[in-house]
Amino acid sequence: MNMVAIPRTANLAALRESGWQSKPVKFEIRDNFVRMLAAGEELYPGIVGYEDTVIPEVNLALLAGHDMLFLGEKGQAKSRMMRMLTRFLDEWIPYLDHPDLPVHEDPYHPITSLGKRLVAEHDPEDVKIGWWHRSDRYAERLSPGTKFADIIGEIDPAKLTGGVSMSAEEALSFGLIPRMHRGIFAMNELPELDDLVQVGLFNILEERDVQIRGYPVRFDLDVMILFSANPSTYNRSGKVIPQLKDRIGSIIQTHYPQERDQGIEILQQETGGELAGDYPVQVPYFMFEVIEEITNQARRSKYIDHASGVSARFSLSNFRTMVASARQRAVIFNERPAVPRISDLGHIYSSSLGKLELDLMGSHQMSERQVLEHVVAAAIETVFKKYIEEHGLGEISEIFGRGVRVEVGDLLASEQYASRLQRVPPVWEKAFEVNAADDPAVRASCVEFVLAGLYSMERISRSQKHGKISYEFES
Repeated sequence: MNMVAIPRTANLAALRESGWQSKPVKFEIRDNFVRMLAAGEELYPGIVGYEDTVIPEVNLALLAGHDMLFLGEKGQAKSRMMRMLTRFLDEWIPYLDHPDLPVHEDPYHPITSLGKRLVAEHDPEDVKIGWWHRSDRYAERLSPGTKFADIIGEIDPAKLTGGVSMSAEEALSFGLIPRMHRGIFAMNELPELDDLVQVGLFNILEERDVQIRGYPVRFDLDVMILFSANPSTYNRSGKVIPQLKDRIGSIIQTHYPQERDQGIEILQQETGGELAGDYPVQVPYFMFEVIEEITNQARRSKYIDHASGVSARFSLSNFRTMVASARQRAVIFNERPAVPRISDLGHIYSSSLGKLELDLMGSHQMSERQVLEHVVAAAIETVFKKYIEEHGLGEISEIFGRGVRVEVGDLLASEQYASRLQRVPPVWEKAFEVNAADDPAVRASCVEFVLAGLYSMERISRSQKHGKISYEFES
């Protein structure tokens, strides 16, 4: 009913005549979800790789009217999924428009004393109605540093001096959760939340009341509560009080992309609009694969703490650094399009360091830079082997001949690679699906990928000096 175009009336009498019906927020979400599901609408636009795992569990939780905990490592779209649930709210809902009301009161079912008096003691035509958009019905808080007063409330001394009793709701300065009455509230990193605040949350969820400085104040709140947490801290004994765990209706376990192509799809989705401009960037698909494989290798590396995880932001930061290096070269040499190369990855240290948490309990002693070098080398080898298996190593390696020394670098013009490869072999057109024969910048990127791949398989030697890398084929 509420998704039908309801005129945004100005007073309570007109609202009643309009046919608008009041619903608890979880019923509202459920009904809109069912309508969209039945109509075949896209439910979670932009979410990749969760179709058969996470999304079915979220769907069931919405139908069940559950509060939810999104449990997963960093960079697994937990916050994005929580924020996306606002799409299942009505676009607009009415509320009692009075400056002294601390919450967006349901005109038919007010919960505060003031709201109840406003409806009971005034003519419906004199009761003003405001309209609350769904984009404003979501609030989010990060647990570290969060105090009881921030999300639940505190006694307001100014109201006490005015004669209000401490046990009355009028004495309370409302926190975020009461202000999200008829909306959605999300708490990120639940295990980091202070124990006292966890108890307050449990009381609000289960008992609808809370004690503030020893005085009980009762709320009849209507709110969906969402949480996020990392498995390593959520499952640690004593981090989350058992009563709060018991109150959470559904635990939704998230994960990283299960296929490299899914990670690349996310990467392209997040950065597609960034490649245009005065110096447009054309990224060969194998460079997308290398960037995403660097992240995959980091997630599997024995040198990196698996409990922490490696965020999708790691791929995004490295991709943007690589693109920036290619664009800088394009500006210097007036090349269009700019085409990223393997040598551009030499700059991803700046966008990678600090994002990897080393496994300090292991027996190995490697710096973060050394770990990153190991991860990048493994990624190049993994991607290159795929091309070898699909297109053959012999024809690719033979194109360089014997006894050839090739110098590469991120600040070398693409034309300098032309003399190294007079004729583009047919296999390249098939393997790389790019115009290597026509575009020197694309050809340079292909050359570097093959050289780095051959080096990773110990087919050629490499030396580095003053930021430039030389590959040499033994005669």
